Amino acid sequence: MRVYLHSFSFASRLSASRASFSYDSCEQSARQTLVQSFIHSRLDYCNSALVGITGHQIKRLQSIQNAAARLIVGASKYDAITPTLRDLHWLPVRQRIDFKMDVLAYMCQHGMAPPYLTAMFVPTVSQQQRQRLRSSSTSTLLLPRTQTCYGDRNFAVAGPAAWNCLSAELRRPDL
Repeated sequence: MRVYLHSFSFASRLSASRASFSYDSCEQSARQTLVQSFIHSRLDYCNSALVGITGHQIKRLQSIQNAAARLIVGASKYDAITPTLRDLHWLPVRQRIDFKMDVLAYMCQHGMAPPYLTAMFVPTVSQQQRQRLRSSSTSTLLLPRTQTCYGDRNFAVAGPAAWNCLSAELRRPDL
């Protein structure tokens, strides 16, 4: 995973330069801007490709985010990280990936995404055989069948699956 290597190398270089600035002189907002522009941009790049990755890979990406949070607040590696992430208003990596997928699904459903992505979202109502089902009134989407677990990671499957997992209130067309 090149994302892990590039992000962690930048975090370690920024951490090594910690001696050049004190936490009093360099404001937390400036450190947060640096970290978000160099590290979070790498973590957020192609989030749809990160759907369905293994727990080991999520753990590696989470360790990068934890190191970045510690760098911003000046915490040691033994301090609890969950309150720090909460104070910075950062979601953990797994929820971050899910959130980005949900936002992209929302954009596809409401015509704010490119047509090639929107075309992958087929409402259940559009199928003649499924118009009488209860699910036709709940704004769910059809899930294409796949043969492998890698097929389930494809946006054509993962996007509608993310949309169908949202609550009925969030799937309302008028929202």
